[in-house]
Amino acid sequence: MSEFHSLLEAEISRLRRYARALVRDADRADDLVQDTLIRALAKQHLWIPGTNLRAWLFTLMHNQHVNNVRRPARDSVEIDADDNSQQLIATTDPTASCQLRELEKALARLRQEEREVILLVGLEGLRYDETAEILGVPIGTVRSRLFRGREALRKLLDMEEPPAPTVRGEIEIAQAA
Repeated sequence: MSEFHSLLEAEISRLRRYARALVRDADRADDLVQDTLIRALAKQHLWIPGTNLRAWLFTLMHNQHVNNVRRPARDSVEIDADDNSQQLIATTDPTASCQLRELEKALARLRQEEREVILLVGLEGLRYDETAEILGVPIGTVRSRLFRGREALRKLLDMEEPPAPTVRGEIEIAQAA
């Protein structure tokens, strides 16, 4: 097995977790990962050894996702934690799984751009510059999307009642009077 294939195989679980967070459907996520891996293998000559393979793969996945979606509808979010962490949550803290579900619902309500940045930086642990490269935006845009996304998450997680959808189908966050 080549070095590229070994490195690629090591990133599959991260790709799958990010795909599940983007599309919230196991079959669609697996399709997205498969499409990303096929694309990576077909374009492996473009990857330069010693550079950040993870960022390159996430860029491929992001672009594939954008090509697949090309519609204004919002995808839900499901965080795909590994089996060990799910068992740990279930056995040590029964409220943690409830909090995880609340977080998933709140993430699903974010704008796609903000959700992607939060998932890449917060869930996948990528640096701002790596996230900017993956999304094809300036680093300042990553910072502002992350700030706005975190603020929206704080408001959504503190809310007692869900906001009513607006005419455009977006979620309007009620302001306390």
